Amino acid sequence: MPVHYDDKFARFTLETANTCYVMQILFDKYPVHLYYGKKDCHGGISYQNPYKSFSPYFDEHGLSYSPDIGMAEYSYFGSGDFRITPLRIKNKNGDSVTHFTYDGYRIFDGRMNLPRLPYSEADSDTQTLELSLLDSVSGCSLKLFYTVFPNEDVISRYALVENESGAPVTVEKIMSLMLDLPTSDFDMISLYGAHNAERSFQRVPLFHGVQSVMSRRGASSHQYNPFTALCAKNATERDGDVYGFNFVYSGNFLSETEVDQTGFTRVSLGLGSENFNWLLEDGDSFITPEAVMTYSKNGLGGMSRNFHRFVRAHILPPEPFEKRPVVLNTWEACYFDIDEKEMLRFAKSAADTGIDMLVMDDGWFGARNNDKAGLGDWYVNKNKFRDGLKSFVDRVKAYGIKFGIWIEPEMVNPDSDLYRAHPEWCIRCTDRNSTLSRNQLVLDMSNRDVVEYLKKSFSDSFDGISIDYFKWDMNRHMSEVGSPALPPERQGETAYRYMLGVYDLYRWFTKHFPGAMIENCSGGGGRYDLGMMKYSTQIWTSDNTWPKKRMKIQYSSTLAYPTCTMSCHVSNPKNICKNPDELKYRWHVALNGPLGYEMHLPNADDLIKATVKAQVEAYRSYEHLILRGDFYRIFSPFDSNYYAYYFTDAQHTEFLLSFEQSYGESAARVYLKIPEADENARYFDTVSGDIFDGRTLVNGIEVKTRETDPYSVMWHFVKTK
Repeated sequence: MPVHYDDKFARFTLETANTCYVMQILFDKYPVHLYYGKKDCHGGISYQNPYKSFSPYFDEHGLSYSPDIGMAEYSYFGSGDFRITPLRIKNKNGDSVTHFTYDGYRIFDGRMNLPRLPYSEADSDTQTLELSLLDSVSGCSLKLFYTVFPNEDVISRYALVENESGAPVTVEKIMSLMLDLPTSDFDMISLYGAHNAERSFQRVPLFHGVQSVMSRRGASSHQYNPFTALCAKNATERDGDVYGFNFVYSGNFLSETEVDQTGFTRVSLGLGSENFNWLLEDGDSFITPEAVMTYSKNGLGGMSRNFHRFVRAHILPPEPFEKRPVVLNTWEACYFDIDEKEMLRFAKSAADTGIDMLVMDDGWFGARNNDKAGLGDWYVNKNKFRDGLKSFVDRVKAYGIKFGIWIEPEMVNPDSDLYRAHPEWCIRCTDRNSTLSRNQLVLDMSNRDVVEYLKKSFSDSFDGISIDYFKWDMNRHMSEVGSPALPPERQGETAYRYMLGVYDLYRWFTKHFPGAMIENCSGGGGRYDLGMMKYSTQIWTSDNTWPKKRMKIQYSSTLAYPTCTMSCHVSNPKNICKNPDELKYRWHVALNGPLGYEMHLPNADDLIKATVKAQVEAYRSYEHLILRGDFYRIFSPFDSNYYAYYFTDAQHTEFLLSFEQSYGESAARVYLKIPEADENARYFDTVSGDIFDGRTLVNGIEVKTRETDPYSVMWHFVKTK
């Protein structure tokens, strides 16, 4: 079983297929951390307490234990540990000193479900350790959960605080995960960015002090993704120790990493304390979102594949269709200039080229002729769709394709019927002016009345209409964060309660429209996180569809997230590109994830339409690898002018190999190596029709870079008998 307890040494061991995690209860009071890493490499490890002067200690234990020294499982504010601490509770006495001691354990199959939150689903091999702790002064109990997913080498962490004090207390900071490691010889990897430049790769050495990645924006954000990793300084794609961390949550977060005075490293991940506190009444409890961690000795690629398998198996919703639809989205081609006649032209051109679905983007509802009006008024614009939405959708379906529609439930324009009727339904602070962003305000999703209004509004608009897909957008972040629906003492709960309301609405959509697929979007990839992936089959990776920029965004996204979540479109919005070779390059870049198109296909010439049709047909030959295969990166576009990678199946009988050059450079030879290939086998390339021997694949396919750009080439190798 994944979780073991050794009563003789008061030691817990958590095992996955390739990793091991060990902790011990010291002096029957303190859960201390011993080891996390390679399986079967923890023999003889014992707790180390390298005492330093000025570090507090308990008189009963002397210098043998100090909260400020050594490795802990979870630490507390103000109780002698001066490092970053994951829990701070202001108790009934008015101070925020927090200190819990061990009170027992429970091991059970499956996991603890998290009410109103997204979380990873258990399977028959999943097992959970629950540690119980008490703080006799605050009158609170604490439960720490460790859920083990052995097949994916992932352990998830979450915590529950219950107030049993007889008086209210305030949770001022709470984190889901803390991990202490006995060295600081790491580089830290994080993904920073901006709108149109999401998830840029950053690898920097750890230093003494605190390095943090966080969002205060009310969303996981374009600027900083919740994923981080610690890797050995010599770690490569295939070799070296790597620890990966992520958060199953879509709002504000804090990821902290500290190197302390002893050279140990502490990682903490969770809600943090900015834009968060929680008033906990007597008898109430608070449970954190889930954080997940993995370890791999096989470099960055090994860590990524652990997370990829985990997300596919335990996070993503079931596939709604037999095959993932290739979509034609109208936004880049039309913006707001849409009506029934034009959309039917798009539907016909999609059907003619083998595209599975028309997605009608912004502009179909209310007074929505630009971005200044209409958000919140989710009824069809009769000037654009005279006979209503149902009649139009039926006509689209008559072409034999699916239909999708754009929505932005969480936002409102001041120029809207909804805002005029309910200005108090917006996120805002009393007596303060509210700033606009993209001509929008944020609806107060912490207010149940708002969520119920949206349910009724979308039900009224969409019930009885055969909608297959919702593109759910979210196009601004939170400022002046407060809720008119909450009392003053609970204003610090607004941002968190907002996300609970958003998740409630997502769950309603999945139940109310059970056959529909949701693609999440937030100005592109501004909410590209595991929380959204619980409800969204895929996520719009970025509003930036320029292939040369997309390579970097897509590369970094694959570090933590499987390619099946990464919606990738061939972009040619005004049919500027009329060269099939250029279109092939854009298609090759888009084959890093589920395929779609952003172009005015009705106005394209016959050659471009024929090219699109051939691309869609070819994609269907590779789709199973892109959606479900193991993914290997070869070259990083952050290190060179090209990006190379491949997909393979579990038995390594197929390989989809891609090379994409972003900018021209003097001719050079590079070799694309596939070590998983069978040296003694032969492989048929379905793209060129050529036969390759396995040794060539192992040693590397030679590619010569071009002095001009763009340039790309792809192979689909199938093992022959």
